[in-house]
Amino acid sequence: MNNTHGLMPETSHDERSRLAFIVDLKGLLDIGASAANAELLAERVMPKVAGQDDKTLLQRARSEMARQVPYQHWMTLMRSAQEMMWHAVGNCVDRQYEDLEARAEGLAADRAVRTVPDFTVPPYLTAVDTHLMPGSYYTQRSDTDIRQGAVFDLAAAIYHRGRNGNELNDIRGHTIVSHLWERFPELEPENLLELGCTVGHSTVAVARYFADAELHAVDIGLPVLRYAQARARSLGVDIHFAQENAETLSYPDESFDVVYSSVMLHETSNSALPNIMAECHRVLRPGGVVIHLEVPVRYAEMPLADQLRADYETYYNNEPFWRGACTADLVGALRTAGFVDVAEGYQQAVTAASRDSHGFSSERGPVYRCWYIVSGRKP
Repeated sequence: MNNTHGLMPETSHDERSRLAFIVDLKGLLDIGASAANAELLAERVMPKVAGQDDKTLLQRARSEMARQVPYQHWMTLMRSAQEMMWHAVGNCVDRQYEDLEARAEGLAADRAVRTVPDFTVPPYLTAVDTHLMPGSYYTQRSDTDIRQGAVFDLAAAIYHRGRNGNELNDIRGHTIVSHLWERFPELEPENLLELGCTVGHSTVAVARYFADAELHAVDIGLPVLRYAQARARSLGVDIHFAQENAETLSYPDESFDVVYSSVMLHETSNSALPNIMAECHRVLRPGGVVIHLEVPVRYAEMPLADQLRADYETYYNNEPFWRGACTADLVGALRTAGFVDVAEGYQQAVTAASRDSHGFSSERGPVYRCWYIVSGRKP
């Protein structure tokens, strides 16, 4: 794997071979087995669950599918492949960790990640290791630890298989700016805030479009934030990173022109969602814009087989709010928070934003070819 910035962990020949095997295995399980699972659903499961209450159809179908031996094998292999990925990436990072931490300290020695006194990670994030990532985003071993950031960065490059912008994984950032320019072309932001930035994949991409603006980015995990700070510096971008809870931001009222998130909402919770929307409204200036980009998965628009595949993330990949975010009335949540001009749809994924973009529509495309977006304006 080629380095694309000053902190991406290097891989040896054997590590590349191992990671390539995991990539191929995950692809075979995720794509190659989809037709077989759909056939299993149609032939063995639907005759048992059809004709009953449609409101519980997904739940009953999932329970019955879980009794099918081929589906049990598929779920076991899916989870095992995810665990194999974290294990292989963790070993790769640990082999060179001292060098990675030294490079990070050298890159960001003059700016520490800002912290909030007595910060507490939300309980819904400490309940499980998100994505099955051992230690999740926030576990740290020292006051300079960046391990979780390095692990997440390398794993993301593997997981997305190059479809989200190769090792930079920045397509979502370009897509957010494309949406901003398409829906709100008159806005010239001077201050922007990203919620749930992890290692800054989208953050750096957005920052490069607004060189004269000040960009702040927050997350709950200090190791990923320290890594993000150094990673951004290695790419020549200056960003203000801080450890914050998006439900209770410390920024003053009316601090920003744009607040956005990139695939963050599905890692929150039912109770957190309205608080996050209210905070977006509070910290935006009048006329400011909120943009939330999410996975292009809306259960109401999907066949049952695709809903079952999406449910796997909730029940077996430690993403408890995946289904919640993909079924929530996000338009209503923004309106309740006080936003106007609210719209939802699918934004065409781009590798570079353009002010001439016309990629926002109600038509859902394939995953990685588009992203679901809900946005609005503060009156």
